[in-house]
Amino acid sequence: MSQTDPDDMPPAVPAATLVLFRDRADGPPEILMVERAAKMAFAGGAVVFPGGRIDAEDHVLAQRFPDIDPDCAAARIGAIRETIEESVIPVGIVGTPSVDWLTEARAALHGGEAFASLLDAAGLALDLEALIPFARWLPKHREARVFDTRFYVARAPVDLPLEKVDETENVRTFWESAAGVIALAAEDKVKVIYPTMRNLERLAQFASYDEAEAHSRAIPVRTISPFMEERDGHRSLCIPEGHGYPVTFERLDVAVTAFNLK
Repeated sequence: MSQTDPDDMPPAVPAATLVLFRDRADGPPEILMVERAAKMAFAGGAVVFPGGRIDAEDHVLAQRFPDIDPDCAAARIGAIRETIEESVIPVGIVGTPSVDWLTEARAALHGGEAFASLLDAAGLALDLEALIPFARWLPKHREARVFDTRFYVARAPVDLPLEKVDETENVRTFWESAAGVIALAAEDKVKVIYPTMRNLERLAQFASYDEAEAHSRAIPVRTISPFMEERDGHRSLCIPEGHGYPVTFERLDVAVTAFNLK
């Protein structure tokens, strides 16, 4: 795995992902995870947070929110839309859309219908402030696809519908604590990519969604770009200090094996 000259990097694809929290009285909060189909070119077979690329229609809908930076608004809209597509769970929607609407909306989105049209037809509006900026990752290594991904945290709705996998890009959805997903990865029961693992370690610090939100608001979001450096006598894959991550480097040979890095 080698770092790439920024001038040689392929254009990054803007993307957004949502870390959805469900508090529990008897343990740490659970987070919604999706397992990507093994056939997918990016993160095939891995468990990730719901999300995906930001579409042109997301930018069009973002124009309705002039008080929010256009790129940030489009990213939040993309995260909301993708979460519906991947799990039929509504986040950041004013009111309570019916399960029937969510199911029909997902099918329509997969068919290419604009999210704005679906919302307007149902008389629904978005609350983008429900999504709190958490992180932003942009790899500087040559890959087939490079994503500039914005991460958001949000609280799951009280009247939470049952999650349903979309069975296109993903093969299952499930709720688990951040520490629980880390443990599953250690037991080789799930596959986790490098950015997801670093973020799971950060998320495992919180005993509630309120703690996660307070942490997110206290630490300004700066772009995280992993880099290689000598640490403790070993070539290591690192991320910058001071961004809230409890683990900031890992031996490169361990990372390559654990995360299937090239």
